[in-house]
Amino acid sequence: MIFRMKTLTVKSNLAELNKIRAFLKANLSVLSISENDYYTIELSLLEICVNIIRYAYPEDRGEIHLRTWKDNKRFYLEISDEGVPFDPRQVEEPDVEKIISNGQKGGFGIFIARKLMDGFNYKREKDRNILTIYKTIT
Repeated sequence: MIFRMKTLTVKSNLAELNKIRAFLKANLSVLSISENDYYTIELSLLEICVNIIRYAYPEDRGEIHLRTWKDNKRFYLEISDEGVPFDPRQVEEPDVEKIISNGQKGGFGIFIARKLMDGFNYKREKDRNILTIYKTIT
C-alpha cells in the first residue's frame, strides 16, 4: 500500500531551505521513524537541494519540486528541477583524504546522499532532472 504525501515547490534559493526542512518534518512526523533515520533523510535532502541551488540554473533561478511517499517500509523523496542536465550517478566518489588535506570546500553532497540513503535513482524526462532517493525506515 502506498501512502501518498504532499508536494512542495520552492524557488532555487538558499533562503528556501527552511521551507524544505519544514516540509520534510511535517511529512515524517506522521511516520514512526527513528531520530537517526530522520536526520539521515534530512541531511541527504538538504545536500541535494543545495547542489541544485548552486549549479542547476547558471543563468537564472528556477524551482525545486519535491514529492514524498511511503511504500511498505521505505520512505521516498523525489527531487526535480528544470535545470541543466545532470546525472549525479555519474559523479565519481571523491578522494576524501585529498579534499580534506587540500582544504577544499564542497564536493561531498552527492557522496553523502548516496552513502546515507538506501536507493538513489536518476532520470532525465521532459527537460527535467528527476532524482528519487529512498530510505528503509527502521
